[in-house]
Amino acid sequence: MTNRVVRVASGQGFWGDWLEAPRRQVEGGPVDYLMLDYLAEVTMSILQKQKERDPKMGYARDFVGAVESVLPAVLTQGVRVIANAGGVNPVACADAILAMAAAKGAQSKLTLGVVTGDDLLPRLDELLAGGHALNNMDTGSPLASVRDRVIAANAYIGSVPIIDALARGAQIVITGRSTDTALTMAPLRHEFGWKADAWNQLAAGIIAGHIIECGAQCSGGNCLVDWRNIPDLADVGYPIVEANADGTFVITKHPGTGGRVSVASVTEQLVYEMGDPRTYITPDVVADFTSIRLTQEGPDRVRVHGITGAPATDKLKVSVAYRDGWKAVGSLVYAWPDALEKAQAADRVLRARLERIGLRFDQILTEFVGASATHGPLAGDAGKHAPEVEMRIGVRSSNRQMVERFTREIVPLVLNGPPSVTGFAGGRPKVEEIVAYWPALIDKTVVTPVVEIRQ
Repeated sequence: MTNRVVRVASGQGFWGDWLEAPRRQVEGGPVDYLMLDYLAEVTMSILQKQKERDPKMGYARDFVGAVESVLPAVLTQGVRVIANAGGVNPVACADAILAMAAAKGAQSKLTLGVVTGDDLLPRLDELLAGGHALNNMDTGSPLASVRDRVIAANAYIGSVPIIDALARGAQIVITGRSTDTALTMAPLRHEFGWKADAWNQLAAGIIAGHIIECGAQCSGGNCLVDWRNIPDLADVGYPIVEANADGTFVITKHPGTGGRVSVASVTEQLVYEMGDPRTYITPDVVADFTSIRLTQEGPDRVRVHGITGAPATDKLKVSVAYRDGWKAVGSLVYAWPDALEKAQAADRVLRARLERIGLRFDQILTEFVGASATHGPLAGDAGKHAPEVEMRIGVRSSNRQMVERFTREIVPLVLNGPPSVTGFAGGRPKVEEIVAYWPALIDKTVVTPVVEIRQ
């Protein structure tokens, strides 16, 4: 078994993350792989709507600039990039990267791996007819009940096609709806040759990926424990996995950067989006989070070990997005004295006016930001004495015209409602289409990822 340490650096934790992070990761010290995670369920929906408007869109466009910033490291230092920036259009994403490289005279030096096959939308009717009901995992309802409103359906694929692309020489691998964790696990599995039934090592790779998938959230950002004393978040260092062939690894960051890697910061990330800790299910392996052991090995170095895993299931998760009506959210800020009382009065006035003109919504929700929106009843008397309170009210309906009428009713409160309104800008609230999330499972046998090598 090799003694080599493989370094996988996280450079993006979501679409919209710090644009400087990828370049800082490859310039701050030695790394072998740069992992960029862009996708979330809502992101897939946004990208699908963009692709509907323009067939050349549907990918995370920030990725082009990220690759441009690290291109010298890819071409001269051998750093390899893995990203799910392809969204719902990995081919168009690859086209954009190759066009950027061509403009810099580097296209002939660059090899891309493009992973597709996760997009089930063109096959949806065929799958439903074949007995794959794609029942909602939360409600049990069959997908047929919303089929006419579906705009995206993507299976979460695992590490195998990424490994294939790496084995075929890809310097940059672009996927669609890969699991976030596979972006880190794949290079480790590729480098160390972990077999398909090496459950403990595979589980370790998945947990390594889970820890760094949200970028600096595990290296001091958004960290609750001792947050006041986390150093220099303005210069925060993004996390790096230093992995060994036996499945043990260290979470660290480049020396001289801000933030902090500690048992506390890693623990907070571990519990992020975790269901049953004994069965964290991925396409490659089921990881047991209760087996994880964390040791502070030194400043900004946390050793992760003891991980166990079990065989994967025969299913893949599918993320379906469908149109589910319209919404609008508006807000008014009320100032001291009696800010909360004024905001509550404004809410009553607005609701009474909506009732009087016959507007009925599928849902209407009011929050009093600054008084109770975060903590609800736990805010107690503290919210009553807030110096300013934002009344934030939202409505949703299948009837767009009804939602548009709501947007015309909130603005008049500035002059004909309770006193001391401030902070209102931007005019009427914007009517937005609701894209809802439908989680489902499908047999692995009907999803076949495809790897294309492009230069």
